[in-house]
Amino acid sequence: MRCVIARFPFDLIKSEVEQQMSGITPEPVTGVSVTIGRRVYSVMQVGEVITRQNRRDFTTGEMRRALTRLGFTCHDARPVAPAGDWRGDGSALGW
Repeated sequence: MRCVIARFPFDLIKSEVEQQMSGITPEPVTGVSVTIGRRVYSVMQVGEVITRQNRRDFTTGEMRRALTRLGFTCHDARPVAPAGDWRGDGSALGW
């Protein structure tokens, strides 16, 4: 599949992306993520590996669109709970 990421054209193939990411340890995910095989990666980490560009050169949206078009499942960032709300029900905050 041909796509443009950071103004550069790339011909991406799903099996090649899977192969490139097979030996990469996933970083902790803080934003949009993608499932490749059994692992969950940050879309920015995947973008850096497959394009060999700096993460500042492309956007999350560009990578998400490309990975979705290839057939991967992308996930939105999880909402972050307030630091004192460790139970998630507000009881730690005295409510």
